[in-house]
Amino acid sequence: MTGTLVVAGLGPGDEALITPEVAAALATATDVVGYIPYVARIPARDGLTLHATDNRVELARATHALELAAAGRRVVVVSSGDPGVFAMASALFEAVEQSPRLAHVEIRVLPGITAMLAAAARVGAPLGHDFCTINLSDNLKPWDIVERRLRLAAQADFAMAFYNPRSASRPHQLARALEILHEECGPDRLIIFARAVTTPEERISVVTLAEARAEMADMRTVVLVGNDATRRVGRYVYTPRRAG
Repeated sequence: MTGTLVVAGLGPGDEALITPEVAAALATATDVVGYIPYVARIPARDGLTLHATDNRVELARATHALELAAAGRRVVVVSSGDPGVFAMASALFEAVEQSPRLAHVEIRVLPGITAMLAAAARVGAPLGHDFCTINLSDNLKPWDIVERRLRLAAQADFAMAFYNPRSASRPHQLARALEILHEECGPDRLIIFARAVTTPEERISVVTLAEARAEMADMRTVVLVGNDATRRVGRYVYTPRRAG
């Protein structure tokens, strides 16, 4: 007997930003599977088993969730933000591709508010025109690909959002990203550092590229980069809808 499998986005941190659809799925789940700090956001209750695992075992976590659902459980795999943005939705489909015996399990993906959108809303509308999103981690792709995409995005004058900008094991990569921006953009380009957005630890700084330093970010920070037209209006930052 096959159960159900939902992969759900918990939003950026504020419980009020969890969608009703995700809340309903969690209320009927028998099992919640995910990275340790995300599972910790789910209250314990009778009839619910919490399966918390480390961040570097995504495929094993996805396979475990599929097996639970195949055995008849009502499973919710939780991610922060949106599960389709550098998160568990892709890992689940990768696990299905590698384990055809689990291909009969139906997967529902429930969207959530991702950090770049929450951060953009906090300051105004910096992503109001064409933009792209780049993961600065090289855990799953070579760093030269990151650099190439970053440089081309800057040359195309996209606004940008950087995820996973700087960790203890990768302290140099955001610094290199800022160097590339210096090579491709003017010093007045606006940069937004949004840490732990929508949580009590939220901290947001808006600076120019000339003022930006890698030490302004960590793994709880999303970095937004404006395009050439992005500007301040009072205390807000916005990118005009028109270009050219």
